[in-house]
Amino acid sequence: MDSGSHQRATIVDVAREAGVSTATVSRVLNSSASVSPQTRAVVLEAIERHGLTARRRRLRDHPLPGLVAVRCPYLLDDYFGAILSAIARTLRERGKVLMLSVEALEGDEPSLAGLLRTELTEGALLILPPEPGPVLAGLRAAGYPFVVVDQRTALPPDIAAVSAAHLAGARLATEHLLRLGHTQIAAIAGPRNWIAAEDRLLGYRTALAASGRLAPEGLIREGGEPTVAHGLAAARALLDLPEPPTAIVAFNDKVAIGAMEAAAERGLRIPGDLSVVGFDDLELSRVVIPRLTTVRQPLEEMARMGAELLLRLIGGREIDTLHVELATELVIRDSTARPSPRGSTT
Repeated sequence: MDSGSHQRATIVDVAREAGVSTATVSRVLNSSASVSPQTRAVVLEAIERHGLTARRRRLRDHPLPGLVAVRCPYLLDDYFGAILSAIARTLRERGKVLMLSVEALEGDEPSLAGLLRTELTEGALLILPPEPGPVLAGLRAAGYPFVVVDQRTALPPDIAAVSAAHLAGARLATEHLLRLGHTQIAAIAGPRNWIAAEDRLLGYRTALAASGRLAPEGLIREGGEPTVAHGLAAARALLDLPEPPTAIVAFNDKVAIGAMEAAAERGLRIPGDLSVVGFDDLELSRVVIPRLTTVRQPLEEMARMGAELLLRLIGGREIDTLHVELATELVIRDSTARPSPRGSTT
């Protein structure tokens, strides 16, 4: 094979010749221990024939064509799975190969570049990255192309990001409850260090203020991970108040389902005695009984747009809008209704 072919070879070519998946080739290149010695030998031989061994010594300046890192610092669930699946489809359609970095950790990572293998990859998509702005700014200053999908913290203005309209979505949810006649509306917010939690709580406050009401601090629960357990604990405290809420706006669908469980413990009917609104529109919101009224995030569209923005950056093209915010939509189902005469307040 001539040198020109060496330069054009990609891990797709290696995978085809070795009779393995591109993910296996990626694991061999990353020195992963999960590949059998026999398979590793076959892949390394194919790599050598395609001239990629010498190229690996120059990858810091010439990343392996077609390999894109995707970083998700949390355990994959239906939320992250929806985003990841859409990213994978978009990259595959464009002839790119995904290298996934999944970390079930919180807080700053010691070496983001190490997790992304910046010497191997053309660029990266960072899903809800926990790193603070200065760390991401450093990665950007190094010239490494990346796009943030669903930012967790405030970002510098020169970092490309795609997110949902959290404030507008929470405002829609709260306005829906106000139109139904609820005045005792509680909010179970998310983690304090998440920008989505701040924006959704602000949307709740904004809707109440527009109706001439102040958000009652006693009906707001902040902090805690966005889980069913957090929703259960927070709703228990709210429902045990002398004047409990007749409606709850939850940070996400999981928190909302925890609130529904707390209501069931107390023999309260949903939506007869308590209305509940979630956020995300995950599959579980459509199978829980009663079906959950929620705010739909365009997760797949966020993922696809993030991937397209990254491909533009990798191709050296300019991006007109670095921060893209996609619209959310209120989906009304069975978990909200007018407050019962017993529970309504003025």
